[in-house]
Amino acid sequence: TLANFSRSIAKARKERTMASQQQQQQAQKASQNITLRGSTEIVTEFFGYAVNSILYQRGLYPPSTFEVKKKYGLGMLVSSDEEIKTYLVSVLDQINEWLIEKKLEKLVLVISSVRTRETVERWVFDIETDSEIVLEDEENEENVKPSAQEEGQKNNKKYEKSKQEITNEIAAIMRQIAASVTFLPLLEDECSFDLIVYTNKDSETPQEWEESDPRFIRNAETVKLRSFSTKVHSVDAAVAYKAESPLNV
Repeated sequence: TLANFSRSIAKARKERTMASQQQQQQAQKASQNITLRGSTEIVTEFFGYAVNSILYQRGLYPPSTFEVKKKYGLGMLVSSDEEIKTYLVSVLDQINEWLIEKKLEKLVLVISSVRTRETVERWVFDIETDSEIVLEDEENEENVKPSAQEEGQKNNKKYEKSKQEITNEIAAIMRQIAASVTFLPLLEDECSFDLIVYTNKDSETPQEWEESDPRFIRNAETVKLRSFSTKVHSVDAAVAYKAESPLNV
């Protein structure tokens, strides 16, 4: 009958939809080959969103100067201030270059009092790069066949991890940053921020950059946050803040 025929069509559509969803889920979970370039892009992008999130959550700039962007399955707050955007693009471009060259070791976001210039918070992101990873020219690799000797010397280690797994790990860090207001002391003074980059000894400091001291905090309390890994890069996060002075009795 017509009713049975309609139900059969609806059932077939439902089954196709479920099969399509299962295929998409399997594709997301499937391990994918991670290259140095691909990993660098993931880490650089993470730093951009992490810095923006910290600036918003710690109230360094008015909430009205931030806009929501969908990323990592979350609503991420990103600054719309042109000066901040220009500054971050400049820093992230250099970070991207150092990551490709395997020279980046640490990124630190320092929050300090404008009035006293005292450091009140240090958000630390430690970066480890697999020493065996090599940057390959993917275009030439397709056109030039390596010799037997070169093939034997070539690094055969595979770097595989699903993008969904990486996204989930990053999302966990972002949630912790968003929840930081529950345990970090209120920033009573007007504050500013700086980004400090640690590189290995072989790297050259760009002309427009300047050397900086570590800007450590006296009597600091440190909270370790989650970490994430692309198999090529591992990023460990932590935040240090000035502990409240004990009450005089």
